[in-house]
Amino acid sequence: MKTKDFDIVKFSGARVKFSIDKLRGSLKRTGADKKTIDRIIDVVRDELYHGISTNEIYNRAFALLKKEKSYFASKYKLKKAIYELGPTGFPFERFVGAVLAYSGFEIEINRQVNGHCVSHEIDVIAHKNGETALIECKFHGDRGLNCDVKIPLYIQSRFLDVKKNWNSNPKKDTELTTGWVVTNTRFTSDAIEYGECSGLYLLSWDYPIENALKDRIDRLGLYPITVSTLLTKREKQFLLSRDIVLCRELLGDDFYLDHLGISDERKDKILNEIGNLCEFQNQNNG
Repeated sequence: MKTKDFDIVKFSGARVKFSIDKLRGSLKRTGADKKTIDRIIDVVRDELYHGISTNEIYNRAFALLKKEKSYFASKYKLKKAIYELGPTGFPFERFVGAVLAYSGFEIEINRQVNGHCVSHEIDVIAHKNGETALIECKFHGDRGLNCDVKIPLYIQSRFLDVKKNWNSNPKKDTELTTGWVVTNTRFTSDAIEYGECSGLYLLSWDYPIENALKDRIDRLGLYPITVSTLLTKREKQFLLSRDIVLCRELLGDDFYLDHLGISDERKDKILNEIGNLCEFQNQNNG
């Protein structure tokens, strides 16, 4: 039976046809060479059956990548790692702020701002070149949830209320120009249509094309600490509670691993994994 004839089940429960091209694309993003990718695809293809879940396919490919090089597996689990930033959503806000900071923005997190009618708590405020953007972060722990049009409608009304007060202030240092909505999931077609019509900037896992959240992370090498294949869930939560959100932040503050009581041997392995991930990305960007 041809691989295209196999139905696979997504997280939402929807059934779709298995796509080798999609699997190959996700494997290529890890930096693995063609020979490795072809070998993994051959194994996965031989183990397909009707009704297999996307999670089972992911787990198998992840295990095969980890046998090759752990940082390949780290890059492959990026999407899952973003979900692991929960459940409060605050680490996701810090993560979004860090991505923008490395893009040249001056960042403020969780600031109370007066609007024309009421005050608003803004997740991220980003300043650059005399302009300011207000950014709301919508984190979903459930992979089946998408951001529908109600969310950008709500955020746009908040943005307009703040903008009216902000830009009328004669003492302002910047002009408030744009509102953003950033999510770790996806936007519905109605949400995207409204964002494009209203001028609200939408950023999700896969939107806009070629400049989506996943593209920015890969381009800048700003991987969340949750991509590590060697740290336990408890250890990741400890680091997140100490505001260690990025892998490169742990490289600078590795004493936190001592606080966790991690042995020198295991510490070296963890730092080696993370260091290889960051170094590999820097070589790619160079």
